[in-house]
Amino acid sequence: MADLLVEQPREITISKTFPTKPKLKPKAKTPSKTPESKYWSSFKSHQISNLISSIPSIDFSPISPHQFAATNSASLTLFSSQTLSPTSTISFSDVVTSCSFRCDGSLIAASDLSGLIRVFDVKTRTPLRRLKSHTRPVRFVKYPLLDKLHLVSGGDDSVVKYWDVAGESVVSDLYGHRDYARCGDCSPINGEIFVTGSYDHTVKLWDVRVDSKESVIEVNHGKPVEDVIFLPSGGMVATAGGNSLKIWDLIGGGKMVYSMESHNKTVTSICVGKVGKESGEEALQYRILSVALDGYMKVFDYAKMKVTHSMRFPAPLMSIGFSPDCMTRVIGSSNGIIFAGRRKGKEDVGESKSGNFWALGSVEEPQRRALRPTYFRYFHRSQGEKPNEGDHLIMRPKKVKLSEHDKLLKKFRHKEALVSVLSGKNPENVVAVMEEMVARRKLLKCVVNLDEEELGLLLGFLHKHSTMPRHSGLLMGLTKKVLEMRADDIRASDALKSHIRNLKRSVEEEIRIQHSLQEIQGIISPLLRIAGRR
Repeated sequence: MADLLVEQPREITISKTFPTKPKLKPKAKTPSKTPESKYWSSFKSHQISNLISSIPSIDFSPISPHQFAATNSASLTLFSSQTLSPTSTISFSDVVTSCSFRCDGSLIAASDLSGLIRVFDVKTRTPLRRLKSHTRPVRFVKYPLLDKLHLVSGGDDSVVKYWDVAGESVVSDLYGHRDYARCGDCSPINGEIFVTGSYDHTVKLWDVRVDSKESVIEVNHGKPVEDVIFLPSGGMVATAGGNSLKIWDLIGGGKMVYSMESHNKTVTSICVGKVGKESGEEALQYRILSVALDGYMKVFDYAKMKVTHSMRFPAPLMSIGFSPDCMTRVIGSSNGIIFAGRRKGKEDVGESKSGNFWALGSVEEPQRRALRPTYFRYFHRSQGEKPNEGDHLIMRPKKVKLSEHDKLLKKFRHKEALVSVLSGKNPENVVAVMEEMVARRKLLKCVVNLDEEELGLLLGFLHKHSTMPRHSGLLMGLTKKVLEMRADDIRASDALKSHIRNLKRSVEEEIRIQHSLQEIQGIISPLLRIAGRR
C-alpha cells in the first residue's frame, strides 16, 4: 500500500506554446507593394520597335477609342490603343517634332524642323492646311481643349504664335522668350489662355485677349524647360527641366508650391494620369507622370507631395502619354522603341471570353431560378463569397508547427534545447532560444552543465556571431560569463583554447573597424557642416 501512495513523477507541459522568435528582427529588403504600385504595375508591358529613330512627342485622341499618335523621324504614325498596332502613317519632308489632336479627334496637327505646321484629317490622312510663318524649326504645336479654330506653336526662333487654322494666318506673334521656345500647353478652362516654356529658364502665361501681347505671369524654373503642362484644375502648372519637376500656383501669382528632384538626369516629358475607378471615392485622383534620360518613369502624387511609384526602362525616355480612359500608357524612347502598356478591363475580358458574339449584339444572361430549401444550391450558397470591408471575420486557428528546440523548451529540457539549436545553422533561432532562457533564468545554469563538446559548439557560435550588431548586446555579455564560469575547463582543453583565440581575433578586428569608422566620421562631419551652411 505504501508504494501505491507514492506520487509518480509527471512530465510538466504547457498547454499553449508558440515558436521562439528573436526580438530583434532584420527589416525586409524589398518593401511590400502598395495598392497604387499594383495599379501601375497592372499595365502589361508591350514593346513597339518598328520605328526608325527617337520619339519626341506622343498624343492621345480625346475621343473614344482614344487612338494615339507618335512622331518619329520624318513620319507621324497613328496607333490603336486597344491592339497597340499601327493603323496609318503620314510622311513628311523633314523630321517631325510635335503633334496634337483637336478636341473632337477628327483633325491632327504636326510640326517639323523646316518650320512648317500641317493639319490632317485623321480618317483619310488628307492634308487640309499648311501653316508657314516660323523662320526656324517648330518644337511644339498644341490645339486648345475648348477651341476648334486656333492653334498655338513655338520654335527655335523664340516666337510663340497663335494661329487661325481656317485662314492659315497668324492672329498674334508673342515675343518674350530670349531662347528656344520648346514646349507649351493650353488651359483646360479657357481656350484663350496657354503657357509656354523656353530654354531661357522661364515659363510664361499668355492671354491672347491682352492688347499689349505681353505675358501675364512669368516664373523662372532655374534650368532649361523641357516640358510644361496645366493641371486639371487649371489654376496650377507643372514644369520639367534639369532633373527637377516643379509645381506653380498661377492663381497665387506664380508662387512655387513644390519642387521634386527624384530623377538623376534631365526630365524630358510629363503628363497627367488618373488613379482609381470611374466612380466612387477613389475617382479623380490625379498623378503627374514624368520620364527622364535616366530611363525611369516616376508617378508623383501632388496632393501628398510624394513619389508613389517608379519604373525602370532599358533606354533614355523622351515622351509619355496617358489615355483619357486610363487604360493605356505609352512611353517613347530615344532609340525608336515605344514602351506601351495596356491595362486589362472588363471590356477586354468580355471580348476574350465571348469571341465573335459581340459582333452579333448583346447576349442576355439566363436567369437563375430562385433558391428553395429543396435545392442543393440552397445549402452551399455564399461559400465562395469574399468578405466585405465591414464584416467580422472568424478565422480558423492554424495548427502551430514546432521545431525540435521548441518541443524541448515546452518540456523544460533547457540544456537539450540549447544543444539542439546550436547544432543547427540558423543563428536567429539560437538567439531566440537564448533570449527565452534568459527570461526563464536558466541560461547560465545550462552553460555550467555543458560538457566539453557542447561547450565547443557554444564557443564556435560566439566566435562567428558575437560581433554582429543586432546580436552583440546579448552575445558579448554571454561571452564574458562563459569565460568567467568555465575558465578551468578552457585551460585544460586545446580545442577550447583554439576557439578562444579565434574569438579574440574577431573581437580585435571589430575594434579596429570601429576605430576606422570613427576616424572617417571625424573627417566627414566638418565637411557636412560647411555644406549645410550654403
